[in-house]
Amino acid sequence: MALSPETEQAVRARIAYFRDLGIFDFYRRDCPPGETAIATVTDTEENDAAAPATYFDSETTPQMPSSLPLIAETPKAVAPKDRAAALQAIREEIGPCTRCALSAARHSIVFGDGDPNARLMFVGEGPGADEDAQGLPFVGRAGQLLNNMIVAMGLRRDQAYIANIVKCRPPQNRVPEPQEANTCLPFLFRQIEVIQPEVIVALGSTAATYLLGARSPLAALRGRIHNARGAKLIVTYHPAYLLRDPRQKKEAWADLQLAMAELGLKGPAKSQ
Repeated sequence: MALSPETEQAVRARIAYFRDLGIFDFYRRDCPPGETAIATVTDTEENDAAAPATYFDSETTPQMPSSLPLIAETPKAVAPKDRAAALQAIREEIGPCTRCALSAARHSIVFGDGDPNARLMFVGEGPGADEDAQGLPFVGRAGQLLNNMIVAMGLRRDQAYIANIVKCRPPQNRVPEPQEANTCLPFLFRQIEVIQPEVIVALGSTAATYLLGARSPLAALRGRIHNARGAKLIVTYHPAYLLRDPRQKKEAWADLQLAMAELGLKGPAKSQ
């Protein structure tokens, strides 16, 4: 049955709205005739280097959250001189957030950190204990490794921008629930729209899943360039995983070299 142009436009607008909220895979092939199922995506990854390794193997079927926040749309282009103020406006809109259950146990909202005009952005899963205490992303052991990775690329930490899928620490550093992630995603998407990074590096499976809007094994996502939120997206291991299995650092470095090539970075200059 063909839709009228007005109806088609309304449907497209509604789908775009839900995708900006982080809801994907609208139409499932296993639905009964005449019904439409809406599903979300998730995966497993811990942000604390001391937590058990439970990566990339969850078979849990996520449930659609019962409610989602209504958030004003951010302009698609923000002048470089206005980006710090635009990010601050998003942070003020978040306020002392109680939109999901993560607010009950958190100490700090971990909004993001770095250059509002960064060409390179890193997105992880969520804050750990150190991040919750300090209110900054990636400041614990995994953060120290990420800092070293950034320096190896020829940049300083303050020349990149760092954020997470969720802005509050999940208890015991568990994987964020779909409702928690979907509540935070619109704010992350608006940060990306303001910063306009050329390259985003997804740190781990959870970040890759929500940024790409589809769930795939990390091995299938690494080693190539994806497109997401108007930027080139490169997927690599979470630094916490690399602390558990340092043998994978070589593979992570290969991923970072893809990002370097996109940005024209040569790495740090070697002393003579």
